Amino acid sequence: MELHRGRLIDHIQLVIKDLGASRRFYDGVFRALEVPMGGEGEDYFWVDELFVSTADSEAAQGKLTGRHHIAFQARDRAMVDAFHKVGLENGGKDNGRPGERPYHPGYYAAFLLDPDGNNIEAVFHGPANRSASSVMITF
Repeated sequence: MELHRGRLIDHIQLVIKDLGASRRFYDGVFRALEVPMGGEGEDYFWVDELFVSTADSEAAQGKLTGRHHIAFQARDRAMVDAFHKVGLENGGKDNGRPGERPYHPGYYAAFLLDPDGNNIEAVFHGPANRSASSVMITF
């Protein structure tokens, strides 16, 4: 176990309805993103700083989390494409096919809804295929 100081977020917990469905989905997308599973128990699993558990787990205190948007970094566009394809094959629903987005030049992403409706994104912040005169949108 490594401690990483200076990060904004230490970890995130998603409390889900169906552990098996979530495990299939996240196994697939993390395989596509080349991120190994960290561990698992009877009512949870974790990957890097993402902890996923059932409402019955001690940490959840009987309550599901609300809808979240979580974006994972991808190494390149091909990895974003693979994330989307594998996510669909493992129970995810399309929420935005792979492609460039207007957030900033070179922002290439895909969006999936996980089995609990969380908006899960893979993004590559690569070089832009647009001209230097493109407008950057800030938020």
